[in-house]
Amino acid sequence: MPLPEAIRANAPGFVRNSVRLRAAALWGGLIPPRAMHSDAEAALLAEMSRASRSVVEIGVYEGSSAVVLCGAMRKDAALHLVDPFTEGGSALRPGQRAVPAATRRAVERSRTGAGPELCWHLEFSQELARSWSEVVDLIFIDGDHSEAGCREDWELWNGFVGEEGTVVFHDARSGHEGGVGLPGPTAVVDSLFRGSEPLPGWRIVAECDSAVAVARR
Repeated sequence: MPLPEAIRANAPGFVRNSVRLRAAALWGGLIPPRAMHSDAEAALLAEMSRASRSVVEIGVYEGSSAVVLCGAMRKDAALHLVDPFTEGGSALRPGQRAVPAATRRAVERSRTGAGPELCWHLEFSQELARSWSEVVDLIFIDGDHSEAGCREDWELWNGFVGEEGTVVFHDARSGHEGGVGLPGPTAVVDSLFRGSEPLPGWRIVAECDSAVAVARR
């Protein structure tokens, strides 16, 4: 059972941000995964994944968005969780790193019943894409937040999205009204889907806070 919010909030910074202590607490269910999305973004992910048979999440960290997806997806669906669990990345503060065993425990704890099936890929998304062959209904791009890395994820993965499939970019609305985000993903989304010549065959179908969802036309 999670510790009360008052206790968690008053813990010293070195405790809250210790990789080892956080992993132990996450494993034991004393703390929830550190939320990397807003409530509105969680609702968007839930809506987009509810009817999906196959979902790929690129960038898992402690599993907060994976927990949202688990709660929304069909029981006969498959959730592919892709993360090499290395330290660094522009979306995380210096020193932040998740421990895969603790993240796995937290996500599996959130499942209800027998599904969705959880498929863990402890590798870089680019490596996995080169051996991938399945059709995907939803891809959540939240891994490498550099412009080059985010664009590479898009280029390597969008071809696997089915006819009515969706791709959700995180941290991709910096500088837009009501939006937040980081420069890399924002630049990718702006160049591909906004402006006078958006990418043919795709359209923006929803956006909130830092998230942008695009779907095939």
